[in-house]
Formats: sequence, C-alpha cells, structure tokens
Amino acid sequence: MADARARGSGIDSYMERTSNHLSAVTKMTGLLLAPPLKRTTIARVELVPLEEHRALAVLVTDSGWVTARPLTLEPPLPADEVRKLGRELTRRFGGRTVTQIIEMETTPADPLDELHTRARSITEQIVAMLRGRTLYVSGAINMLDHPEFWDIETTRGLLRTFEQKERLADLMATLAEDEGMRVTIGEENPFAEMRECTLITSTYLYRDQVLGILGVVGPRRLPYPEVISVVTETARQVTDALTRVRQDLYLPS
Repeated sequence: MADARARGSGIDSYMERTSNHLSAVTKMTGLLLAPPLKRTTIARVELVPLEEHRALAVLVTDSGWVTARPLTLEPPLPADEVRKLGRELTRRFGGRTVTQIIEMETTPADPLDELHTRARSITEQIVAMLRGRTLYVSGAINMLDHPEFWDIETTRGLLRTFEQKERLADLMATLAEDEGMRVTIGEENPFAEMRECTLITSTYLYRDQVLGILGVVGPRRLPYPEVISVVTETARQVTDALTRVRQDLYLPS
C-alpha cells in the first residue's frame, strides 16, 4: 500500500485494492466508502450491450474515475441502438457536473426531446447511479474464522448486512460526518446484525476536506491497538495518494 498511486483511471481500482488490503492485513472484513459524486464532472457515458434486455453503463469523470453498473433495458434494444444512445448521452452529459445532470433529468421533460423519450428508462437508472455512493466490501468470508460467528444465524444476518450495501453505505456516510478515527463496539452499532461486531473506521481527506471513510468489521474481541494502527495508517496513505492526483476529484457537497 505504501507505494500505491491513485492516478487517472486507476483511482477506482485503487479504492478496491485498499479495501482488499484492509481485509488481508487484519483478517477481517474491509470497507471503503468512495466519495460522493455531486460536484464531479462527467466526461463521457458508454453503454455496453450485454444481452437484449441488459447493458452496462460506464460513467467516466474528468478526473478519470470510472463507475460501472448493469442496466435493464425496457423495452429491449438492439446492440447498435444501445451504443448510439451512449454516444448521445455523452453529448448531453459531457462537461456537466453530476448535480447539473440530476437537475436536468428530474425537471419536467420537453415533449419534443426525442432522446429523453427514447432513453428515459436508461437515464433514470443512470441518475440513480449518480445519486449513490460506491461501497467496497472485501473479505466478508473472513468473519467465519472467528468463533463469535460460528453460529449460523448470527453469521447469516451479518453477511446479509454486507450484501445490503446501500444500508451499510448510509452508516459509513454518517460516521464520516466526524473527521478522524472511531471505534464502534457491540450495542453501539445501529444494526442488530452487527451487535456482536466491532467497527473501526477512519476518514480520509482531499484538500483538507473529508472525502470518504474506510475501516474494518471484526469481532468484539480483537487486537485493538494493531487494528486501529492498520486502519489509521491506511487512511493516511489514501489521503497522501489522493494528493498526487493533479485533476480535481469528488468534493463533498
């Protein structure tokens, strides 16, 4: 991690590797909440046909951050039409901030706007992508190595929580409102499924502003000094790596 660099199109993979690093070093579950998108400028939109009724939406920001999500095509569209819509959406969205795009697409549509009519379902799904935040979760299976989670019902509930990324992302976003390191133990966790867990988190910064948060989920009994050291040092390294990115990144709104 010390030599990792967050550059251009590698920023998103860097975040994922960081979550993997937290999991691998602590033997617990690594979490990293990516920055909010609101002030980010979209450079281009690509729609990659997968099947007749599905496509992959790839959003690329001017700082090189890449976000990809599968979309449902309603009604189904041929591959050439899907690619064409991607090019048209790039012309519409390119150079605009996420906030501007959301405002554009949530105001009453011009009945003569052919693109909005043809791609309404797609743009609605893209707007949902832009409103959200990416949460990287790594090493959930590591929890099975700890005796506290050998009870199948306890483990099932915890793994279900890890799968409900939107809910977990909201928790991490709330914790990120306070800069620095935080330890949340047992009953302090707001989710019943995490009452047997410890959540250790630390915010990471960009230009002296909190940009996101990372951490680990483990059992109540764990080597606190060692794990806290890993989490805080990783947050420091992410902050340092982001300072090397010359172009503007996501800034919290």
